[in-house]
Amino acid sequence: MNVWAAILWGGFAAGSLCIGQAFARRMEGAHRALGLVMGFGAGALLSAVAYELIPESNLEVGRGIGLAFLFGAIVYFVADRIVDGSGGETRSDIDGAARESSGGSGAAMFLGALLDGIPESTILGITLALGGTINVAFLTAVFVSNVPEGIAGTINLRAAGYTDRRILGMWVGLTIVSAVAAGIGFLAAQSGHVTGLFSEAFAGGAVLTMLSNSMLPEGFEHGGRLVGLVVVLGYLVAAVLSVAQ
Repeated sequence: MNVWAAILWGGFAAGSLCIGQAFARRMEGAHRALGLVMGFGAGALLSAVAYELIPESNLEVGRGIGLAFLFGAIVYFVADRIVDGSGGETRSDIDGAARESSGGSGAAMFLGALLDGIPESTILGITLALGGTINVAFLTAVFVSNVPEGIAGTINLRAAGYTDRRILGMWVGLTIVSAVAAGIGFLAAQSGHVTGLFSEAFAGGAVLTMLSNSMLPEGFEHGGRLVGLVVVLGYLVAAVLSVAQ
């Protein structure tokens, strides 16, 4: 495996945002179905955090792992608040367009999507460098979770006045940035400038905060009680992929 493989897989995982755009018109009124898909993706990412980014064995390294996990959560939380305050709060809202998308900022929504995607892409590159093979469980979790984000983001960007062509350009740009982030993560880990365990813990804190602040609340709000079972199903699928790898 080399840096080009990391770039390819990083772009592949983020590219499902474009798939989300393709389904956006069909899913615009299907809030319950979209909530269930979001719940499945959230469960898969929860499993990836538990099994891949901060498994129990990593905690034995020392309190530094816990601090890195907490620091990742704080950094994401602060950055997310800044983006939300700039008009990006509705980027993951399934019915954000029906609420208040006229007050949203397309640029801030894009920055918010970038904020959500970069930690995931970077960790894909790091795990590829450290393990020598792509982490199938984490790749699947990121790919699946990006589909409902692409749908919700597209719906809200359309409501903010963006054309389909411009939205596609934004998703393609985000995919390219994510691919580059995966390449940077690979090179940093390979050169020894990044300590894998601490970087994974940092990313785990950021991803878990993102799930708690956006994907899980949106999924439960629109998918109803059934989302609880779907979250477990997503968790189980990713866990099986992790163990079988």
